[in-house]
Amino acid sequence: MGIVNKLMEQARKPTGWLGRLFLRDFNRHHSKLTDWGLKHVPIEQGDTILDVGCGGGLTVHKLATIATNGKVYGVDFSEESVAYSQRTNQHWIEMGRVEIRQASVSQLPFPDTMFNLVTAVETTIFWPDLVTDMREVLRVLKFGGKFIFMLEGYKNGEVDKRFQNLANRLDMKLSYPTAQEYRELLLRAGYADAQIFEQNNRVLGWMCGIGTKAT
Repeated sequence: MGIVNKLMEQARKPTGWLGRLFLRDFNRHHSKLTDWGLKHVPIEQGDTILDVGCGGGLTVHKLATIATNGKVYGVDFSEESVAYSQRTNQHWIEMGRVEIRQASVSQLPFPDTMFNLVTAVETTIFWPDLVTDMREVLRVLKFGGKFIFMLEGYKNGEVDKRFQNLANRLDMKLSYPTAQEYRELLLRAGYADAQIFEQNNRVLGWMCGIGTKAT
């Protein structure tokens, strides 16, 4: 059980050589989920974008290739993730197109109404307080801006119940709402509109939630 707990902790906050292995796998494993999710939001070339929980930095890289005249920021509370993400995006950083910072979703180091889009890939399960943290994301969004989060670990079947049971046994505070519960959380957090999209032809299923800040 101690080994499993350590692996879960690495998924939450990668550290050391094992953390780097996790981050490399995250970049590979989350790529298709990210591509699918990003199809559900408009991204303009001049957008300013934030990726929360940027991990290995692949989502930041994808966003920088789309917003060719904008700027993409990434934040992660893991020092290892920040360093890995910076290496992944070294080219964009040197061009001034990407910036990676160490920070928590609960206290984002940005002014109000800065971003056109905020993304989060497979990280909301670790957020300390979903509603409060969604409000913090809402704060930094521009009016009319969108927040999109993407998951394959959410409560939509027996497989996901096993994840939740494991988390309970390990006393890991993970958030596994249903798709409908995620929509309700977005509305509670103050988003003017909340949409949920699902693709359930996989073992775990894919889900993305989108909240829009009122204009």
